Amino acid sequence: MVSLELEQRLWDRGIPLVAFCDEVGRGPLLGSVVAAAVILPVGLYIEGVDDSKKLTTKKRETLHDIIYEHALAVGIGEVDNRHIDKMNILQASRLAMQKAVLNLKNKEGVSVTPDYLLIDGRETIDLDIPQEGIIHGDAISHGIAAASILAKVFRDRRCLEWHCRYPEYGIADHKGYCTRAHLDALLKLGPTSIHRITFLKKIIAKATVEQQVLFK
Repeated sequence: MVSLELEQRLWDRGIPLVAFCDEVGRGPLLGSVVAAAVILPVGLYIEGVDDSKKLTTKKRETLHDIIYEHALAVGIGEVDNRHIDKMNILQASRLAMQKAVLNLKNKEGVSVTPDYLLIDGRETIDLDIPQEGIIHGDAISHGIAAASILAKVFRDRRCLEWHCRYPEYGIADHKGYCTRAHLDALLKLGPTSIHRITFLKKIIAKATVEQQVLFK
């Protein structure tokens, strides 16, 4: 269950501008990896906020709007599939989080620099800001869970855009993950311009000679 315990320790030390960071989209075969950073008012607890993976689409959308309404600053970072293929998904995820922090802006559009970063997982961000990685942070910290919701909703909306471009792949349903329907579409049609080619090596290796031609 998420709580304010981790953030309260920082607030009690006189660190009010804590940016909470999380990313989504490491596992899919296509599209970008997305990170969100959010700074929330000291002491704010939004009922229902939890790890985005535990919430329904409707609940995430509702909480997304509430978080934006109350946040002191929000930033989104995105790294596309081409850069993921060039640098690997771990480095791309770190870059997305770095971008999210650098993109933090308040409601007036003014950039905000946080005093401290609480990040989901073991990763660190290449920024000269004190920071801490929290394993399973989105299941523990209210702030990191809020960031996970913002990132998830942003990427899911991207998936709807990609679905409109490539409706035959069913992206709206599987969000780019390796489902049976997605695999069938790949083997029938080949990859799109938004597929992560480095993620498809095992699929290509198991494909027939005729199917492998589609991946060239």
